[in-house]
Amino acid sequence: MQNFFLDITTVMQSQLWFYLTTIGLVSLCVGSFLNVVIYRLPLMMQREWQGECRLLLESELKSNKKNTNEPFSSDLNSTFNLVKPNSTCPKCKTAIKAWQNIPVVSWLFLKGKCASCSNPISARYPIVEAITALLSLVVAYKLGATEQALLYIAITWALVALTFIDIDHMLLPDQITLPLVWLALIAAVLGYTVTPADAIVGAACGYLSLWSVFWLFKLLTGKEGMGYGDFKLLAVFSALLGWQSLLTIILLSSVVGAIIGIALLTIQGKDKATPIPFGPYLAIAGWITMLWGEQLQASYFNLIGY
Repeated sequence: MQNFFLDITTVMQSQLWFYLTTIGLVSLCVGSFLNVVIYRLPLMMQREWQGECRLLLESELKSNKKNTNEPFSSDLNSTFNLVKPNSTCPKCKTAIKAWQNIPVVSWLFLKGKCASCSNPISARYPIVEAITALLSLVVAYKLGATEQALLYIAITWALVALTFIDIDHMLLPDQITLPLVWLALIAAVLGYTVTPADAIVGAACGYLSLWSVFWLFKLLTGKEGMGYGDFKLLAVFSALLGWQSLLTIILLSSVVGAIIGIALLTIQGKDKATPIPFGPYLAIAGWITMLWGEQLQASYFNLIGY
């Protein structure tokens, strides 16, 4: 079995087209699954919270049952996870067949409509699939057929899910961020990234830096400027890349956030006080630093004449 994997690795290292094609196709399929994660995971969390509230406040929930419009509040015992129930059209409830679920291709073939009732299918589904594949291919091309590339591709997949969940719900689920922290620490122990000491110190510094900003802002303004998920996501990157990358990620995320955030508020005509999720900007900054962090740091030091 070990020889088999060595042979596959050798082929991928020598045949770039085969390696990139494999990564691209796998990532398209993963992107299709990420659409499920992005939609269902927040609802699964909501069902869990509702179930806990029902246990603690059963009488209050029963009295208000007729007035609630929250999804799944009256059907908390039905199976709902990332696998079940099967995907269906939200309008006609027709089950989506396998050939209708081919990443990107099916959406184009169906012209963005349900095959049964012609209900429009959001273009975000193929966009998520395409983004997942494109970003994975960038990582694969930049790092080659290596263990580090596979690690960074897996993290890229998680970042895509976190980004869109945060956009939709202002939420970065622990179910994704916490495993990533442990993955980064284990990768350091196995020698794929930084030293274990840098990873541990990085995770602590990454979390505590934003945690400190959070509490300072709250003490000064009485408002919460960000969520705890942001602390954990920064801990992921600083554990993966070491505490030395912390300043680069924070500065880059602030720049990305300012540019994109202001542009979106202007285009959408919203008030500047409108809360915007910070997780996507942190994810973008961390992903860029994963691949080009050393070059960015070198350019910055050259700019300031250090």
